[in-house]
Amino acid sequence: MKAIEKILIANRGEIAIRIARTAKMMGIRTVGVFTENDSDSLHIKKTDEVCSLGASELRDTYLNPDKLIEIAIQTGCDAI
Repeated sequence: MKAIEKILIANRGEIAIRIARTAKMMGIRTVGVFTENDSDSLHIKKTDEVCSLGASELRDTYLNPDKLIEIAIQTGCDAI
């Protein structure tokens, strides 16, 4: 079984910060996602890479599985 090397954190706020911190301790790289409204949020400052979800409605950003999977593939993530 291949070890996980990079994950997409498809969340924001405190939970995303905790996931990023734990992944870093485990040697796993992280990709954070954000909307225009979250562009200054702490959770994206804690990840190794960031990708914008745009300025759309919630259903078109954090709750859009197709968009999240596309970002995960483009950034070479092993898991979401």
